[in-house]
Amino acid sequence: MKADKFRELDPKELELKLREIDEQIFHLRLQMSLGQMDGLKKYRELRKDKARILTVRRERELKAAEAK
Repeated sequence: MKADKFRELDPKELELKLREIDEQIFHLRLQMSLGQMDGLKKYRELRKDKARILTVRRERELKAAEAK
């Protein structure tokens, strides 16, 4: 998902999406460590999405601090 899509979400939806991604990453890492699947592409995509969410969240924090 692109960062623009994450910017459209409200903070609660953003946190929910972050939790979902964390769970998916955990399950993929577990499956890969057990040798059950080769989900490296999906794993990388999820890590990038997590980074995008954290970036959007930080941008909002800085914007709020700047407004004060």
